[in-house]
Amino acid sequence: MPDKKLNFSGFSSVAIHAGHEPDPNYAHLTPIYASSTYVFDEAEQGMRRFSGEEKGYIYGRWGNPTITEAEEKIAALESFGVTAEDGNPIELKAILHASGMAAISTLMISNLQSGDKVLTHYSLYGGTQELLEKVLPPLGINMIVADLRDVDQAAELINAHPDIKMLYLETPANPTIQCVDLDELTRLAKTKKLLVAVDNTFATPYLQQPFKYGVDFVVHSTTKFLNGHGTAIGGVLLGTDLEKMNGRVTKVHRLLGGNSNAFDAFLLIQGMKTLEIRMERHGHNAVEVAAFLEAHPAISKVNYLGLASHPDFYTAAKQMRHPGAMLSFELRDGFEASKQFIDKLQMCVRAVSLGTCDTLLCHPASMTHHGVPKEKREQYGITDGLIRMSVGIENVQDIIMDLEQALANDNG
Repeated sequence: MPDKKLNFSGFSSVAIHAGHEPDPNYAHLTPIYASSTYVFDEAEQGMRRFSGEEKGYIYGRWGNPTITEAEEKIAALESFGVTAEDGNPIELKAILHASGMAAISTLMISNLQSGDKVLTHYSLYGGTQELLEKVLPPLGINMIVADLRDVDQAAELINAHPDIKMLYLETPANPTIQCVDLDELTRLAKTKKLLVAVDNTFATPYLQQPFKYGVDFVVHSTTKFLNGHGTAIGGVLLGTDLEKMNGRVTKVHRLLGGNSNAFDAFLLIQGMKTLEIRMERHGHNAVEVAAFLEAHPAISKVNYLGLASHPDFYTAAKQMRHPGAMLSFELRDGFEASKQFIDKLQMCVRAVSLGTCDTLLCHPASMTHHGVPKEKREQYGITDGLIRMSVGIENVQDIIMDLEQALANDNG
């Protein structure tokens, strides 16, 4: 076997090969290690592993070879081509979780304490918003919400609230597809030594790499585009501070118990291998679908970062390789029209997730953001007529044909 590994020059090579170690039994793919615990050759070895003197697996909640490969592959994708201030490649630690929400929970609890505040923006994923509004406040951790596309407003809030400890960004955001400037906001945050965390689920590391801009943490719902096939729930938290990630963050992760499992990690590994080609097709289709919707008389507004009409068009172009697969649109006739539209779909799928090979549509106001009060939803742009769409990799004409027939009666 070669004693050196190639430094890959392409993203797809990293997606396929990064993180993989030769199996001692010569299996082509890393097996599913379906073991809850791991044995020691002798008591001394167990002691060394628990003390950290010797690397090795101890207990399934703490780690697993299949999970390790998934973690290292994601870290390689998020760090691909990214350098630190000293010009060397950045090093990341990734921790795979049972869900995206588990990863976000570890992020918050391991970095914040009573009295701290999180500065974030409107139009977050509904689960994240509810965590920040309903779970963390009893622990003394509160949120401040603002339109962070206005960097001056962000600066005023940071100066006015010295108890802000973290800037939490989701870009593109769910479901209005708003986009915030990672470079400017991270520069601002670092003047006050704030932590910066970014949910990169919608973009994936193929379209956007937040660590380029000096952020501290990135989270993903790996359930979505990274898996790509809707076969497993998962989440990942990545960080640049290796001492903290291996220490405090790992400890909180293990004690909260939000660990992934070998089977879901195996499915995630296989999904990530096709990430580049899937995202290329997703994006190609989304551009055409967005253009069709923008021209349709039943639609009052289309939120897609590839349209010049989107207010964040230039911000997205600055930090994303491509506008991506996610869009949302408003039906002129509101809730009833959106319900009828969804009911009439024939090929496109009625489901609340995203990032799968097939096209998925949902109604955020009654589904993903049902737990967010109506006045807040509307303030954040989540109207009763808003439809969120994850554009799949089917033949784009078939997607448009299905949308067209489902919208037909809405135009009289």
